[in-house]
Amino acid sequence: MSSLVFTPMTRADFTLFWPDFKAIVEARETYAIDSDIDFESAYALWCQAPKATFAVKDQDGTLLGAYYLKANAQGPGGHVCNCGYMVNATARGKGVARAMCEHSQRIARELDFKAMQFNAVVATNTVAVALWQQLGFAIVGTVPAAFCHARHGLVDIHVMHKAL
Repeated sequence: MSSLVFTPMTRADFTLFWPDFKAIVEARETYAIDSDIDFESAYALWCQAPKATFAVKDQDGTLLGAYYLKANAQGPGGHVCNCGYMVNATARGKGVARAMCEHSQRIARELDFKAMQFNAVVATNTVAVALWQQLGFAIVGTVPAAFCHARHGLVDIHVMHKAL
């Protein structure tokens, strides 16, 4: 999608995004976030704790998704960043996640990060695994039965990494 607009996420944006955020964590298929999380805790997690959070909108201003970017670790590990991406259900399969990942890599380089690491890509999320691999990420480790999937029970997670 070439007509996407990326803006720093505001509280108003997060309020619009909240139903999507809540639906994604309640599905228990991709994120290890407590499904009982409340709005304020979710806002702090997604928008206040990270180094940057972006809202992704179409040309009409419709919110399609959001991502955060933060250091993956502190001190000597602070040169590696971590990102989380969520896409509105109606926008899935339209290139939004790809555009967010590409945008986040540009921002990460601007912030002087040297690599990007995804700590917990749920192995059954084959669409995401394939997309991240297409964008140059490698599976550098697999943690057996580390995610309790709502439909599949205990499933593996992948740690994925890319030098920037």
